[in-house]
Amino acid sequence: MGNTYSAQNIASYFIYELNEGHVFVNGKAIQHLLASVEKQWQQAFGHTAFLEQTHAQEEGYIVKEVFEAYQVYGVSHIPLPATEYFLKYGAFQLVERTYAVPNFTEEEKELVQQALAQYRYQLLSKAG
Repeated sequence: MGNTYSAQNIASYFIYELNEGHVFVNGKAIQHLLASVEKQWQQAFGHTAFLEQTHAQEEGYIVKEVFEAYQVYGVSHIPLPATEYFLKYGAFQLVERTYAVPNFTEEEKELVQQALAQYRYQLLSKAG
């Protein structure tokens, strides 16, 4: 049985992985990847991958919160994940930090890597 994660954290994983491999990623690509992960997660584990509510991709997004976080980039490349504000217990100052990458199990990581591989393949086939 798979865990559920924040879609923001999974989007961070995508951005770091794709940037590390010098692969283009924008908001539309993230939504496509989230939809792919959601479908595979449902098939493998029988439940959603995300803590957030999901929507039909025909609306232009699958996870609205992720869509809104990256909307400022438009169709441009996203170099870093979105940020969140964190208040450490006992502190009086908010700290801005990028969303953390999830600690996937091996089975979960394999599903996410499959979605990334499919995305890379689609990019290459369009370029060719």
